[in-house]
Amino acid sequence: RARPVGTRGSPLFPIRVTHDSMAKTKVPPPSTLAAMLPALPPQAVAILDRTVSLGSAACAWILAQEKATLAAYAGAAILAYVLLSVLLSPRVPRVDVRLTEEEKRGVPGKKWKPGTKFPADRIPCYDPGTLDVLGPDMKAMTRDEVVAKIEKARAAQEQWKHSSFKQRRFLLKVIARFILDNQDDICRVSARDSGKPLVDAAFGEILVTLEKIKWLLREGERWLKPERRSAGLMMFYKSARVEYRPAGVMGAIVPWNYPFHNVFNPLLANLFAGNALVVKVSEHASWSSLYYGRAIEACLEAAGAPKDLVQIVHGYAEAGNAVVTGGADKVVFVGSTGVGRAVMRAAADTLTPVVLELGGKDPFVVLDDADLSQCVPMALRGAFQSCGQNCAGAERFYVQEKVHDAFVKRVMLAANQLRQGWALSPGVDCGAMCMPNQAAYVHALVEDAVEKGAKVLRGGELPDPQKVGGQFYPPTVLVDVDHSMRIMREEVFGPVLAIVKFKTDDEAVTLANDCAFGLGSNVFGSTRRALKVGNALNAGMTTVNDFCATYMAQSLPFGGVKESGFDRFAGIEGLRGCCHVKSVVVDGIPFIRTDIPPPLQYPVKPNAFAFCKSLCHMFFGLGFAEKIAGLGMLAKAFVAPADSNAKRD
Repeated sequence: RARPVGTRGSPLFPIRVTHDSMAKTKVPPPSTLAAMLPALPPQAVAILDRTVSLGSAACAWILAQEKATLAAYAGAAILAYVLLSVLLSPRVPRVDVRLTEEEKRGVPGKKWKPGTKFPADRIPCYDPGTLDVLGPDMKAMTRDEVVAKIEKARAAQEQWKHSSFKQRRFLLKVIARFILDNQDDICRVSARDSGKPLVDAAFGEILVTLEKIKWLLREGERWLKPERRSAGLMMFYKSARVEYRPAGVMGAIVPWNYPFHNVFNPLLANLFAGNALVVKVSEHASWSSLYYGRAIEACLEAAGAPKDLVQIVHGYAEAGNAVVTGGADKVVFVGSTGVGRAVMRAAADTLTPVVLELGGKDPFVVLDDADLSQCVPMALRGAFQSCGQNCAGAERFYVQEKVHDAFVKRVMLAANQLRQGWALSPGVDCGAMCMPNQAAYVHALVEDAVEKGAKVLRGGELPDPQKVGGQFYPPTVLVDVDHSMRIMREEVFGPVLAIVKFKTDDEAVTLANDCAFGLGSNVFGSTRRALKVGNALNAGMTTVNDFCATYMAQSLPFGGVKESGFDRFAGIEGLRGCCHVKSVVVDGIPFIRTDIPPPLQYPVKPNAFAFCKSLCHMFFGLGFAEKIAGLGMLAKAFVAPADSNAKRD
């Protein structure tokens, strides 16, 4: 225990101190306090007296306690804080949205016949893993119907744009509560509509959506608040800022590969930014939007948001064109490069801003100092997750020759054990191909590669969908692949792991950049070396010693270069992209304002031009002497306006 040494100091500060307590608390010596007293007013002395007394008493009490006692008090304080936080936080309501009996069982006994053409006015709904019909055909919306939805969304947005960030956060918490409570149904619906196994749905539908909500709750308001900017040298007395105003009605055209996340991803950002959303889902994943749509309506109602704030559109090209040209303030398109060009042409007529996230053919580079025990499982998931149907999936595997054989051996050890089947069957690794003709397209790429010298180590056969009861293509591994093959240049969007051997790091960079696409990229090796290779890749995103980690980091923008599109969604840039950017300048110093100088007032005076030149030298001269000279030029412009204006440069 501390050794007491008695009471010392000024009569106003009768503090009982100890040698140890003075050293630990760093209280100024009593002589210092006494010296300060004459300069302080009586009120300040009284406050200081009380503060020092309380502080000393607290320090003495703390030092007198045993460590176990202090730990107990600290634990109790933390527990009390947690309990108060729970009790005082607003209750997030649970949303009860259940699947209908028809949605649970489908249409018993009714099958989709492969090769059947989709009707022009209706959208068939079937499970690609069983060909079971999931429900009645859905109506393909006309242009007029889509425009009406945009108008409804605009009316709702006029109200929502005035909502507070507190209310928007509450809505996101309601959605998060629904997701956490209904993961099974969300993933089962996604699996049946898109063919992916439940684990892949948990990765691609649930985890990333919850991560986005968490990021928006934590940082969203920060990035949408007005941002201070410098006003410049000549306007030093002004206050400049950028404001992020809701864009209005955002249109989105999204693909089928992740039917839940592809709807909720733009929904979360736009509703948090104060927008309404009109989202067209793919004709190949429309059935799931019925359940997800009901959930959205219930969440909006529970949070007190306008019920028409989110509109879901079903249909084909006519409906998609209407989303682009029917009055939306901005459009995000996620899909193929060919359709992206059509979207851009349509948007040009109405000058509608577009964000294009198009095809991807991401390289997966394995350097000879990579940890194969880490990167091989990443490679397998990069190629085979959701049966390869990923925008940022790995499609080109470049492996350095020193580790090539070991890499292939490890890949085959796992690939030969992969199990393919219906998404809801137990123990399934790879599911079905969602689009009716995708398996045949993937097989054509594999056949072309084999004809040009590639070897198939696994898979590579096209099953008859009627015989196997679904739209499947087996997980396939190719070696001896080179850039003369279509499979190295065209987007596969299927379960193919195509391996190219390379010698040097520079060769890997050259091969990886020899591609029309530039969405994501992945490099494995020692960190410094892998980062050097990654920095040389022409892509919108690069992950080092991980696969597609840029998407889980929700503060980062998502998008690519070249034929992978332009602009970004997600992250800070994507969130701000949901807004109109408005620049604002106001007077920043009281009683100082801008007045037009007399020489520049209409009609301009003879010395007007000389006045402007002198200001340039005075404010922006490249040295002190030039600025002083500019001040002299300014004086001359007023003293001898005719002379100062006569000289021509």
